[in-house]
Amino acid sequence: MKPSIQISAKLTSKDGSEEATLTFDRAVVGGWTGRDKAALQHHIDELAKIGVQAPAKTPMFYRVGVSRLTGAQAIEVIGDGSSGEVEYTLIKHAGRIWVGAASDHTDRVYEHMGITVAKQLCDKPLANEFWPLDEVEDHWDQIRIRATIRESGEDVVYQEGTVAGLLSPQELLGHLRDEGDDLIEGTLLFGGTCGAIGGVRYSDRFTLELADPVLGRSIRHSYDVIPVPIKG
Repeated sequence: MKPSIQISAKLTSKDGSEEATLTFDRAVVGGWTGRDKAALQHHIDELAKIGVQAPAKTPMFYRVGVSRLTGAQAIEVIGDGSSGEVEYTLIKHAGRIWVGAASDHTDRVYEHMGITVAKQLCDKPLANEFWPLDEVEDHWDQIRIRATIRESGEDVVYQEGTVAGLLSPQELLGHLRDEGDDLIEGTLLFGGTCGAIGGVRYSDRFTLELADPVLGRSIRHSYDVIPVPIKG
């Protein structure tokens, strides 16, 4: 039997919202998904500063345990060496592809030892709202992703940009199919991120947002980061 988790979600379309229980049995993290090669190199360079080896190819797809997905408002991490990453996500539900938002929270201390290991060490908080992809595809590049962190008691912009810098959903899914995989029901796929403003760093509070300025709506989620003491 495959492990799975269930998340109570809100499916929001132009016709309104409905509640749904989503069951996930697989989580796939798309990495190095920049469409803009200069921005992609910036992200590679900023991670190289903390010892992360450049990828053999781009994009890459990393599997993490599905139990790492969570809708919780707080996660526990090892010490203070991790950080969040705002990303758009894709799921398939009732035959339709939906867009959401999540944080690919990653342990930066262990990342230089292996990206898969570093990603597996942290929970992946996700917002509980999703939009139909077909409602946003005609203005996809205007969708914005944004993250703030708490520093010295204040919210500071940590990441900000449009998804125009990333592979589009169809491009991302095309690369996934090239690897003999596909987005099937039960899979949550992370679509990539933009660079951190001021460098990758730890914070005890992370807020992520996916905003659609055309339809005037946004998906948002905040969570606290609670360090577990390292005693051996």
